[in-house]
This record gives sequence, structure tokens and C-alpha cells, in this order.
Amino acid sequence: MISTSLLSADATETMDDAAAELAPAIQRPQPPRPNTADSSSASRLQESQPLKRPLPKYIERAQRWYDKIEAFVSSLSVRDTFWHRVCSLIWLPYAFFSGIRLKEIEENVYAAILPFTRFNRNWYRAMAGGALLANSEIAGGMYVFGMCGADYTVVCKHLEYKFLRPCLGPAIYKMSPREDIRALVAGGGEFNITLDLDVLQQVAKLGEKDRRVGRCVATFHVTPKVQHKIKANRGKVGS
Repeated sequence: MISTSLLSADATETMDDAAAELAPAIQRPQPPRPNTADSSSASRLQESQPLKRPLPKYIERAQRWYDKIEAFVSSLSVRDTFWHRVCSLIWLPYAFFSGIRLKEIEENVYAAILPFTRFNRNWYRAMAGGALLANSEIAGGMYVFGMCGADYTVVCKHLEYKFLRPCLGPAIYKMSPREDIRALVAGGGEFNITLDLDVLQQVAKLGEKDRRVGRCVATFHVTPKVQHKIKANRGKVGS
């Protein structure tokens, strides 16, 4: 009886020691298992995205040279009438062959003069309506571009022309902006500018007043060239 009780007591102590050793292992928190589905989907998404590779150096150099040449030509086009006509011959041939030119008739008052040439006349020896209409956009664009400078692009958004009477001589476009264009340029952002153009027939006799032959309203959108470059670079990064 005594040996049996001692044996049972030893067995009990052995079981208690084994349970004490296993308790920390049972209570120790297990690390979370990685979710194979999430990792596989993330890897597939990463593989599907295009690689963003930098442009070759020769393309970057070409872009820099193009920007320098464009800035130089733009500065020439607003320097004087000669370079403006040279640039018009290359990029705006209609303005070159029509002979329209911008002139300061008074202090800070500009007008565009369209000569009464064969290129601008119609078959019954009057100024063609298409010439008056098309050159109203050119006259307004020349005025806005000359006021803003070579660092801006000018695009016509809206144009209205009302014909009043035939034009039988040189046409004069007198322009008056509705907004303060200098304040808009000083803001540094893109903006819209609306011009009112009075189209007059220049008379040949002294003492007579110029006859109004049409009225025009033109709206131009002006954007800094730097902003175009920012948008282009943003599109390259996004692609």
C-alpha cells in the first residue's frame, strides 16, 4: 500500500512538471500568418503598373534647345515690325500677305491697319468681308500678344463681327480692352481678355472722319508658357 501511494505521488508530480513546462508555450501568442491572397493581388497590381523610365539624355537636350529657340523667336516677334513680318511669313502667312500691321496712334492707344491691296479686295473693288473678319482676330491677337510679351500664348476663344457698310479703302482696327490687361499679366496666371474693335475705313481727303464699317468683339485666352510645361511634365509623370 505504501509503495503504491508513493508511486502515484511521483506520477502526479511528473505530470504537474510537464504541465508547467507546456503552459508558456500554450499561452505564448502565435505570430499572424501572412495572407497569401493579399500578397498575390498586391504583386499582380505592381506588375500591371507601367515602369516610369527616365527620358534619354538626347531627348532632354533637344527639348531644352527647342525651348530656348522658341523663347528667342517669340522675343524677336515682339521687338519690331520687321521681325514680326518675318515670323508672320513662317507661322502666320495670311497675316503676312494681307499686310496688316500694328501701330501706336497715340500714347498707349494701338490700332491695326489693313491695306487696301488686291489680296484683300473682292471682285467689285471693296474690302472682302472674309479679310475684315479674319484680320480682326489677327489684329486683336497681335495687340494682346504685344501687351503680354513673349512668355505667353494667346488663343482666340470667341469672335463676333457685325458688318455695317462696305469698306472701300484701307481698314483701321481700333482696339479697347474691357479689362485691365496689365493687372491680369501681373497676376501671373492664365486669364481671359475681351476686346472691343471698331473697324473704320480710312479716308483719303483731309478733314473727313473715318467711316465705321464694322464692329467686332473678340475674347482671347492667355496662358503663361511655363504653365504649359508644367502640364506637359505632369502628363509624363502620370503616364
